[in-house]
Formats: sequence, C-alpha cells, structure tokens
Amino acid sequence: MAHLIENMAYVGATPWHGLGNVLTPNQPIEVWAQQAGMDWQIESSNVSYMAQNQRGQSIILPYEEQRVLYRSDTHAPLSVVSQRYQEVQPLEILNFYRDLTEQAGFELETAGVLKGGKKFWALAKTGQTSSLKGKDVSNGYILLATACDGTLATTAQFTSIRVVCNNTLAIALKGQSSSAGVVKVPHSTRFDAEKVKQQLGISVRAWDEHMYEMKQLSQRKVSQTEAAAYFDAVFNNTSLSITDQDDSIIQFYRNVATQAQSHSTSKAENKTEPNGRALSKVMSMFNGQGRGAELSSAKDTAYGLLCAMTEFADHERRAMSQDHRLDSAWFGAGAALKQRGLEQALRLVA
Repeated sequence: MAHLIENMAYVGATPWHGLGNVLTPNQPIEVWAQQAGMDWQIESSNVSYMAQNQRGQSIILPYEEQRVLYRSDTHAPLSVVSQRYQEVQPLEILNFYRDLTEQAGFELETAGVLKGGKKFWALAKTGQTSSLKGKDVSNGYILLATACDGTLATTAQFTSIRVVCNNTLAIALKGQSSSAGVVKVPHSTRFDAEKVKQQLGISVRAWDEHMYEMKQLSQRKVSQTEAAAYFDAVFNNTSLSITDQDDSIIQFYRNVATQAQSHSTSKAENKTEPNGRALSKVMSMFNGQGRGAELSSAKDTAYGLLCAMTEFADHERRAMSQDHRLDSAWFGAGAALKQRGLEQALRLVA
C-alpha cells in the first residue's frame, strides 16, 4: 500500500507510528530539511488550457485567475490555487523553530512531508514537563503544519504528549481568542512566523494552565455510569448528562460489548459491530487495559477517560496504515475526536 508519508526524520526513541529517519540530537535546520524530505521549494506556473481556432488548429490560452503549484525537485503537481494564494515553503516551517532551538532551549523532535508534499510539519519539544500523581509524566510540544491542497491552513498549536503511551493532545488555553490554543493562518494571508509566535504566546503560562486542568481531571473520580456516558457523548458528539442512578447507558455498553464479541454473521449485527467494537474498546482501556490506565492519576478518574480516548485515536482507531493514522491523529478525524474528548472531560470538572 502506498504511504502518505513522503519522508520524515526524528530524534530520540522511534515515534509511535514507527516511520522516519533517525537523527542525532541538536542537528542544524539544514540537516533536518534534508533528512525530513523538506529541502525543496513550492514553485508555481500559470494555468493554461488547450482550444481550437477557427481553422481547427490547437492553441494554448492562459487562464490568469489560477496557478498550478508544483515541487521544485520532482516537478510533481501539488494543487491548483488562485492568484491570491500565499504558499508557505517547507523550509519556512523548519525556520520557525530556528531561534527557539538555538536560544530558547526547544528541540526539534520530528518533521516530515505527507501526501507527496501537499502537507508538511515539524514538532518541537518545548522543554516543559510535568507529572501527575503516580509519576504520570507529560511533555510540552509545539506543532507547526501547513498544506497546499486546501485541507489545512498554516497551523501552530501547543501539544502535550503523555510519556507512558505517546498520546498526543492539543492543549486548550483559557482566555485565548484562538480556539484550543491554536493559531491558524489562512493561505489568503502571508505567513509571518514572529507574529504567529506572539499570537500563540509561547510561554510557561500556557503549559501551566494545561497541567492545572489535567491535575483537576486526575482528581475527579468517575463512576462506571459516568464513564459510559462520557464515551457515548464523545463518539456521538452530544452533551454529557448523566446521573449515577441512571444505569441505562451501562446496560447499553454491556450490550455493545456482547455484540462486539459475537461471531454472528447476521447483516444487522455486522452493521453495528465496528462501532460496537470501538465503544467496547475504549471502555476496556479505561478499565485497566490501556497504557498507564492503572496509574493513580488515571484509574477511575476523568483524566483516565481522556487518556483512553486519546490512546484510542492515536493507536487503536482503524486506519489504512500508520501514516494515515498520523495524518488523522494530528490533522483529521482523530484530532477532532480527541478535541471532543478534552471538551467533554473538562465539563466534568467545570
């Protein structure tokens, strides 16, 4: 099966998706560009089309409203865009971190190219780290990514990674005009790295706010009924509302688990089994089968609910391949699922 990932590089332990070229720490940006497959530029050409004149001869005419973007190295086409489109070069993504790595103690950890150059990113460790009770450690990161195929604005966001399971989670910041601690620059606007850093507010405060919320979640005990209601709300994108006296959702999850384990070949059951397996999976992960689920910070807590949800999205959710999983977990349906998981968890401590 063809990979989404054109190339990528990383330092340290092999990433959870198991892809890329390993580098020794503290490599210059230029080495990262080469090893991550980001040492090329986006070029453009005006769009033309072929027509016939009155004598039946083929003629080529310009279509001045649009341009074709293509790679400078392979000349492979990337997309067709308007004349107003502001492309962001692969090296610009890496250069965003140059002063942060040279002066502020940041460390590039992964960078790479998806979909043949249509999407590329870099992820850097900020140096911020915290642990919850039971030595449950999380590290802070900043992810910067862009795309030239219309699927993603240039996006900078805080991300935390739980060490015990490599779960990634976008950090939600309170009081920020940008949603969930994210700064998005549409391609109708020129990308200004310094302005983005100012908007993102690269500071200790953002990390401290996030870890304060995670601590609150780790101290909020939840019942099995609340857990079932939480997963139901996340998967179905509904409001979380349940009391300990209402055991109807618990019974529903028991039925789901029974269906998921059944080997019946009836059409009706086969239709519900994939979703049933997902619901049953996250519940079992929360109840001890997830990575780090038995740590005191996660066991029977709202934080444990969030960890089960993020682990499912990053590691267990069905995907065509590991690179499809990475794309989904950071930029697609998996990222949206984790964001809903965070929002629903925070409602439990509101």
